[in-house]
Amino acid sequence: MGERLKDRVAVITGGNSGIGEATGHVFAKEGAKVILMARREDQGKKVADAIREEGGEAHFISCDVSDNDAVLKAVAEAAEIYGRIQILFNNAGGGAPGRFPNEPADEFMRVVTVNLGGTMFVTQAVWPHLVESGGGIVVNMSSLAAQRGFSPRMYKEFGATGASYYAAKSGIEGLTRYMAGIGGEHNIRVNCIRPGQIMTPGATRGTLNDPDGGHHVSEKMFDYAQILQGPGYPEDVANLVLFLACDESRFVNGEIINVDGGCAAKL
Repeated sequence: MGERLKDRVAVITGGNSGIGEATGHVFAKEGAKVILMARREDQGKKVADAIREEGGEAHFISCDVSDNDAVLKAVAEAAEIYGRIQILFNNAGGGAPGRFPNEPADEFMRVVTVNLGGTMFVTQAVWPHLVESGGGIVVNMSSLAAQRGFSPRMYKEFGATGASYYAAKSGIEGLTRYMAGIGGEHNIRVNCIRPGQIMTPGATRGTLNDPDGGHHVSEKMFDYAQILQGPGYPEDVANLVLFLACDESRFVNGEIINVDGGCAAKL
């Protein structure tokens, strides 16, 4: 067991699988007390059990991050378990198929609320605990969708997620910079990550602009645009989150960092 996060309390949303699950294991192995939040209770409890079996500390709290009232309740419960919160990884999110200009309004708002709204709601609820702790860490989850475009040919051959996902992830990056500015006086660092082709349960090999969404799977697109061979894995992202959450990154703030194998085509 390591000690880079010894005795620090970390909340991870979307902690029931994929990147959230991997980050929970990595955090616990470095000494963190982990609170996993997600909608799928059975999966989340299994992850918490697995972390404890490895000698770590973990609890699962059921929470839909798009429901602000549920978030407030879940964060209050998390703070009560260990008495403090010092790290937040806003990992929960998801996309929808690309249908522009026919993306239904309710679908657009659902995706924006889960991704951007969820990031805002959870951070708002956790923020006073970070301030009370004398400082803390927030890591937000973006996507290559916030940075990349595509040509008509690329869209026809490989597809893309809906405009809602592009808008939501771009919003998260702007929110990251804003939060970093507000957090400075409280010793709160806020950074953001952009995963690329990551092998998660929700995606066979990732998609053109939504690596975790499982829509329009486009292994060939990433093999064409990515410098390094092969996909990334949840642990590759988790290790970056760990770096941003520990003291080794003490002078890194307000940044959006790609973990994508070197995606050469960025518009």
